[in-house]
Amino acid sequence: MIKCWAPVELEKLRRSGHVVRQILDEAREKVRPGVTTLELEKFVEKRLAQLGAKPASKGYRGYPWCLCTSVNNEIVHGMPSNRRLKEGDIIGLDLGVVVDGYYGDSAITVAVGAVNENVQRLLRVTEEALELGIQMARVGNRVGDISATVQGYVEKNGYSVVREFVGHGIGREYHEEPQVPNFGQAGHGPLLKEAMVFTIEPMVNEKGPELRVLDDNWTAVTADGGLSAHFEHTVAVTRNGPDVLTRL
Repeated sequence: MIKCWAPVELEKLRRSGHVVRQILDEAREKVRPGVTTLELEKFVEKRLAQLGAKPASKGYRGYPWCLCTSVNNEIVHGMPSNRRLKEGDIIGLDLGVVVDGYYGDSAITVAVGAVNENVQRLLRVTEEALELGIQMARVGNRVGDISATVQGYVEKNGYSVVREFVGHGIGREYHEEPQVPNFGQAGHGPLLKEAMVFTIEPMVNEKGPELRVLDDNWTAVTADGGLSAHFEHTVAVTRNGPDVLTRL
C-alpha cells in the first residue's frame, strides 16, 4: 500500500532523515587510507546510540551490521570487516535509522584519498543523477518520470544503472511501496501524490549493469569488475515540490 503521511509524521520522518545525514557526514570524515570498514561500523554504532537512534539494517533479514560498506566494485550491501581502505579506493556508505518508530535512509559514495579524474566523474554523474531524479518528485508526475530521468542521464554519460536494486517507499517500515527503479519510462508507474515519501538511490556502474552476489549472500558486486557508485536521499512529495528529508 502506498501511504501519504500527515504533517506531524513528515516531521518525524525528517528527524530520522537528519540523524542519518548527520552520521553519514561524520563518517565521511573518518574515511581515509588505512581505516578499516569495521572501524567505520563501530563509529556509526556509537553515534547511533548517542543520538537515540536504532540501526534499521542490523537484524533486517539477518543482516548483522548497522552500516553497509561497499568498496570499489561492490554495488550495495558490502559488509564491514578488517579490510583496510587504500588510497584511490571508493566506498559506499549506506545507512538506515529508526527514531521514535520512523525510518530514515541515505547513502553516499566517498573517495579514499586522491582518486583519478575518471573516478571523480563516476561519483559526480551518480550524484547529479540523484539530484535530477529528485526534481521529478512532484505532485502529478509518476514514478517512471523519476526512473527515466535517472536512467537517461546516467546512460548519456556512458555508464549503466543497476536494475536488481531500487528505491522504495519508507515511513513506519523500512521498505514500503512504491518501488522507485533507476530505469523506466516517463509517464508510467504510480502517480505521485502529496505527502508520499520514498527513497531515490541511483546505483551506477562504470561498465555494464550486470551483477552477482557473493557467498555471504549480501554483497552485490559488478559482474565485470568495474567500479560502482551509490547515492541516496529520502524525499517527500509536497505541493511546493520535492522536500529532501535527508538533507541538513
